[in-house]
Amino acid sequence: MLDIAAELHRWCEEGRDFAVATVVTAVGSAPRQPGAALAVDAAGTAIGSVSGGCVEGAVYDLCQDALSTGQAVRESFGYSDEDAFAVGLTCGGTIDILVTPVPADDTRLRPVLAAALSAAALSGDVDGRPAALVRIADGPPELLGRALLVRPDGSYEGSLGPALDRTAALDRTAALDRTAVDEARALLEAGRTATVEVGADGGRCGEPVTLLVESAVPPPRMIVFGAIDFAGALARIGKFLGYHVTVCDARPVFATARRFPDADEVVVEWPHRYLDATEVDARTVLCVLTHDAKFDIPLLERALRLPVGYVGAMGSRRTHEDRLRRLREAGLGESALARLRSPIGLDLGARTPEETALSIASEIVAARRGGSGVPLTGAHIPIHHDLSTSVGMGWIGSVV
Repeated sequence: MLDIAAELHRWCEEGRDFAVATVVTAVGSAPRQPGAALAVDAAGTAIGSVSGGCVEGAVYDLCQDALSTGQAVRESFGYSDEDAFAVGLTCGGTIDILVTPVPADDTRLRPVLAAALSAAALSGDVDGRPAALVRIADGPPELLGRALLVRPDGSYEGSLGPALDRTAALDRTAALDRTAVDEARALLEAGRTATVEVGADGGRCGEPVTLLVESAVPPPRMIVFGAIDFAGALARIGKFLGYHVTVCDARPVFATARRFPDADEVVVEWPHRYLDATEVDARTVLCVLTHDAKFDIPLLERALRLPVGYVGAMGSRRTHEDRLRRLREAGLGESALARLRSPIGLDLGARTPEETALSIASEIVAARRGGSGVPLTGAHIPIHHDLSTSVGMGWIGSVV
């Protein structure tokens, strides 16, 4: 749902009644991943997508039904080979959809969703902190769609339990909320959206409850070292992919905002000094385009020791071998050196800065998602797969 946060937040501020359908699980060759959403307001306006067009009409109808009944529902859509016109995913996958009505007069669910939408639209809550939206995506009907907004410090808004005042029910609700908060904080730290199964009593036993956790975090960082033409093209494609892009170079005549209008920031500093001073995390990608040893070696010596998602360096194969020799002399071991993507990018036959940027971006996506980088034509491999959903932020592991 947070993928359409800006528009939904506006709907909340305008007081619109709406229903939102969110992908909870996606199996096989499904076009959209968990968290993708389609919303419909009382006037019939629709935003977002849950399938790239395959089942949009049926989900639209479910949203309108939910607005009429006031009840949250869960529905599954899969491939139908018996009727070419049946509602199904022609791509062959299966998705489960949670449809939740969010009327303007809802005093329990709507404030939580509004706060989560605001946090996502601002890439964090009003204090700039990340936040996670937790919803019950499967379980007892009376709990379906209940929501919590969870912050990194463990504070939260809302409740996943029913509106009951019996002591036993309150105790179970508190236990479920605490469990949900713990699960959400772990996923929030990694910046991930995922489902988690727990017990309705907050433990691992009893009636199962599936929680959908969506993280609202600032965009991942792409730091491009080297203020050259290739950096300008890479900054453009980095922004297109949703990165916060920084271009860094020690030469002020080249590192100017005018030369890199697509970058979020342009920094004049020695690359290794900037890397020492800035914040990075497991989603950060570092692209070293300087191919000058006086810049590269001190920078890569630090970069390859950091828990970032991707480190790539431009240069010829001869430059690469010389670079490895220098880095070994600087004390880096083979496990650290194995993380280095050099020469940077996939083999696309790239020549121009734009083609080279596409080559680099393709390798970054493949590393993040666990892709092979081979042509799909004739390859018996999954089309849609996500390494990070099965091993946490394991896309770091794909470059180690």
